[in-house]
Amino acid sequence: MVVLVTGANGQLGQAIRSVAGKYPSIDFVFCNSSELDITDPENCKTVFAEKKPDFCINTAAYTAVDKAESEPEKAFDSNANGAQNLADACKEHNTVLIHVSTDFVFDAYYADGTAFYDRELRLPLKSKLGLQESDVPFPSGMYGLTKLQGEQAIQATWKKHIIVRTSWVYSEFGNNFMKTMLRLASERDSLSVVNDQIGTPTYAVDLAKVLIEIILSPITRNSIPDIYGIYNFSNEGQCSWYEFAKEIFRQKNSTIDLKPIPTAAYPTPAKRPAYSVLDKSKIKTTFGITIKDWKESLTNCLQNYS
Repeated sequence: MVVLVTGANGQLGQAIRSVAGKYPSIDFVFCNSSELDITDPENCKTVFAEKKPDFCINTAAYTAVDKAESEPEKAFDSNANGAQNLADACKEHNTVLIHVSTDFVFDAYYADGTAFYDRELRLPLKSKLGLQESDVPFPSGMYGLTKLQGEQAIQATWKKHIIVRTSWVYSEFGNNFMKTMLRLASERDSLSVVNDQIGTPTYAVDLAKVLIEIILSPITRNSIPDIYGIYNFSNEGQCSWYEFAKEIFRQKNSTIDLKPIPTAAYPTPAKRPAYSVLDKSKIKTTFGITIKDWKESLTNCLQNYS
């Protein structure tokens, strides 16, 4: 089985590479942006014709959330056009497309303008706990919008797709919140972190394993039509960015003075989702996946990073 991985030098691409050796039945083909430019349709066609992948895991994306506000064309080219090009190539070669998306397709409101998150209670206003795949996306920034457009392009083009929305990805690879916190702790005596944005950290290695488990699942291999569509994945539990940072420093025995602040005290060009805890019931039920608590996965990551 040939599995083509785009964005091989990115955080998730490196995470997949780190566990690839545990799956000898898969012939992984890792392509960085110079080897496979997803924004170039002809390049996509050439690589697919040469490699003939059974599956394509798309981890390539424009992920500079704030910069996307001033570079919307670049974000659109990678996140929307790139997804379209891969969907076209997958359709031509009957390749199943595993596409990684984001919690940024949501905001603190539903598309009809009704709020679903109470900042004071730190809970959704609806009866459920966690955003479901069927909830109507309502992105507030260019990054989320272009990722949503990528999802829609795939859905309109090629039926054999599995879109996995995830959140707050970190790891020992690339640039991410965990590594930034550890760096700042080595440079400063105190630090302020937002405490009213609620979500779930996702260890990229856990996500990498789940993407591979989906590929190896008998129901995926047998191309059962009902499995295609959107799935949520993150680690279990929820926290604020402040609580995430606090747990990082607790596990590292850091003595930095950490202070909670509201979002209003830390303005950014792009608005962040106020609440983006994902309901993972669908992916657990469909593929029989067991998901670790975010604190346990953070421990594993810190052990691999130190």
